[in-house]
Amino acid sequence: MAFGSRAAGKHRGSSRLSRKTAGYAGIAALATTGVVGSLAAPAFAADSSDNHSASDNALGAVVVAEDLAGDIQDQAASQQRAAEHAAAKAQAEADAKQRAAEAKRLAEAKAKAEREAAERAAREEERKRLNTFVSPLDSSYVSTQYKAGGGMWSSGSHTGIDFQAPSGTSVHSVGVGVVVEAGWGGAYGNNVVIKHNDGTYTQYGHMSSLSVSVGQQVTPGQQIGLSGSTGNSSGPHLHFEARTGADYGSDIDPIAYLRSHGVSL
Repeated sequence: MAFGSRAAGKHRGSSRLSRKTAGYAGIAALATTGVVGSLAAPAFAADSSDNHSASDNALGAVVVAEDLAGDIQDQAASQQRAAEHAAAKAQAEADAKQRAAEAKRLAEAKAKAEREAAERAAREEERKRLNTFVSPLDSSYVSTQYKAGGGMWSSGSHTGIDFQAPSGTSVHSVGVGVVVEAGWGGAYGNNVVIKHNDGTYTQYGHMSSLSVSVGQQVTPGQQIGLSGSTGNSSGPHLHFEARTGADYGSDIDPIAYLRSHGVSL
């Protein structure tokens, strides 16, 4: 039988490389337009008489499509992991900032509490100090007792007590108060009278010099002058009185007064 005059080998089926290239072209068309058939049809129709070639082209297109879909899935998964990593990093940074802010807040609260506690302690210490009474002289003793009799005193008895003190010894206020008299006091010589917070008064006489003035606030232990022998005095010493009022004649027992305020003599 005669099969025509067409030369042998002129119409061989497309090679696998050609088919895969065509498949890639079809997939490219799919990625670009979403329609494989419309752009891939010319490649698949190159030899309509070769059914095997068309089948191979279709199979190649499916394989390439699956490979591309896998690549897309891998890329999406990678992007998802990157996004999750970024989100985790951002969350960690936010948590770290929150912890740092909380630590700072706690440290500031602790410092504030400690500062306030120290201030309260200081105020309490100052309150105690101001409410404390001291002896008018350091390291001294009573040389003449209260109510001692004799012609040296116009009233016939001693209205205070005398502390032994060389001239120039520092004399202190026994408690917090206000100076109501500071200057010459006749028989008392240079003297100071202080009104205390409890309404009582103390007097310091025969001093050689004064360190305070009327109206001045004084605190326990504050120097108010130096001992001496001014006024009606037989020698250097400090005359100390405790009174219920500012004037002469309102005297009370100075030793009992000091002891009632915690001063040991």
